Amino acid sequence: MVTNAELLRVPVFAGLPDDQITWFISQATEISGKAGDVYFRESDPADAMFVILEGQLQLRGEIGGETIVVTLQANDVSGVLPFSRMKQFSVTVRALTDTRVLRFPSACFPELIQKMPELTGRLVGLMSDRIREITRREQQRERLASLGKLSAGLAHELNNPASAARRAASQLRDILKKIKNASHELGRRELTAAQKSEIEKLETSFIQHDEVPADPLTMSDLEDQIDSLLRSHGQSDMWQISAELAHRNIKPAALESLFAIVDADTARAALARIAASVEIATLLNEIESATARISDLVRAIKEYTYMDQTPLQNVDVVKSLETTLTILNHKLKHGVTVLRDYQKVPLLVNSFGSELNQVWTNIIANAIEAMHGKGELRVRTYREDDCVVVEIGDNGPGIASDVLPHIFEPFFTTKGVGEGTGLGLDTVQRIVKKHRGNVQVNSKPGDTRFQVWLPLSESQT
Repeated sequence: MVTNAELLRVPVFAGLPDDQITWFISQATEISGKAGDVYFRESDPADAMFVILEGQLQLRGEIGGETIVVTLQANDVSGVLPFSRMKQFSVTVRALTDTRVLRFPSACFPELIQKMPELTGRLVGLMSDRIREITRREQQRERLASLGKLSAGLAHELNNPASAARRAASQLRDILKKIKNASHELGRRELTAAQKSEIEKLETSFIQHDEVPADPLTMSDLEDQIDSLLRSHGQSDMWQISAELAHRNIKPAALESLFAIVDADTARAALARIAASVEIATLLNEIESATARISDLVRAIKEYTYMDQTPLQNVDVVKSLETTLTILNHKLKHGVTVLRDYQKVPLLVNSFGSELNQVWTNIIANAIEAMHGKGELRVRTYREDDCVVVEIGDNGPGIASDVLPHIFEPFFTTKGVGEGTGLGLDTVQRIVKKHRGNVQVNSKPGDTRFQVWLPLSESQT
């Protein structure tokens, strides 16, 4: 049987008066268990607090989609605690070894609060520690989940231009062989200085010709016209060159000067080299465009994370918003139109920049999901007194009136199990408050607006 001295060794009971300890033991039930015995299961009524006197228990369950396994030792306290709103246990607790446990029924909590106020305070502190730990786990999981989504999107965004550059580079090898063979063929012919000059001039003008046909039908017609011209000069098997020249919107009339100064065979060799040069120019443009896109994304990532920068600095909110929109482009480009209304004068906020970007990311991502990936995203900035106001709106279905009062509550979510943790807008509110600002939301069908108010940096007040 448990003694007062034994219970006093448990930290939350240490130093309490003997009469209180005696009363507590009188209301509790001592339970002995063997390894493998279950003390309570997930979904069982949360009707008791358990004090572990001897042995080890294992707590196992799923919280927020994550499997939690915790080993409880002698002198630990588990189960439901005073003032907890828990109705059912969310985990299963079983013995790892032979155990002795003191079970105190939750029905006695009102009397416990009156008779043992100091113990009640300690237990409330213990419950607060548990809540902080669960919240910390969930916030970490939320950050990892958000990072995973961003990483997946960025990987896709980076893969597209990288693949395009690699494909163009591979094609470039084959084209270089063509231009080498064509140059050798031209080199074997005795060309006058005027002929060489005309060929080089034509080649240069075609390379610099960047106009693009209006549509595929126009390009097809142009290809037929070039092929017809070449056939009229005895070149009946140059359809591929016709296609390459048409792609650069080269007009048939531009080729007439070549046939006017050289014979058909020389013109054929010259056209082969010119077409190869044109294709090289096209591929180089593709590589340049693809690598520029990669460079822009890398720069956006560095700006989004504030890599290589001091954590606290004056942040231009428009630049911060644009960086976030770049990072989220993979979510936007399939049907979301972004409407911008920025105040022209830069608005600076003394901020932890990467945290501020988390605010925009969570609000914008929610807006995109609310619109099911298609609609209008409206981003606006303006100054009001000594604050900058960032307004992010969408034309989605709106937030239900019964949901709106709860959207900033931690763990509140309207998403299905495993789809959301309910910490996105809680994170928004915590970060905004950390920056001495506030966030408001107004919503009706077709018009939901989040307004984030942040104090301007001292340099602008």
